[in-house]
Amino acid sequence: MMKVQTYLTFKGDCQNALNYYADIFDAKIINKQTYQNSKRDIPENYRNNIEHAELKGKGIHIMAYDASPDTPLTSGNNVQMSIDIDNTHKAKDIFSKLSDEGTIHHEFKVTDWNAMYGRCTDKYNIQWMVNSKL
Repeated sequence: MMKVQTYLTFKGDCQNALNYYADIFDAKIINKQTYQNSKRDIPENYRNNIEHAELKGKGIHIMAYDASPDTPLTSGNNVQMSIDIDNTHKAKDIFSKLSDEGTIHHEFKVTDWNAMYGRCTDKYNIQWMVNSKL
């Protein structure tokens, strides 16, 4: 058996991002660990940041962390989170929340593949595609 997991990397705002996603997806933050007890060489002012956490709920499981301060982190467009949901109203609500304070790349609207679809980058610079078959 094999399972592929999504692991998001943040630069100090992982807790805020996970709180934001937990609210949108009605999920819980579990297995949260900070750098507080880490043996790694981490500045004192960074020790309360997340070394590992998971967001888990019905149909969602994301892992995430704050990269250590000396880790180069470049936000790009090579990874996108994709959501397929069978409730168009819920899909529209999720898209609206994810795109709030972010950038809409494709308005949430009817597509030629008989679905409602939208693509955005949220305020934490994570890219999302939301799709709901009609």
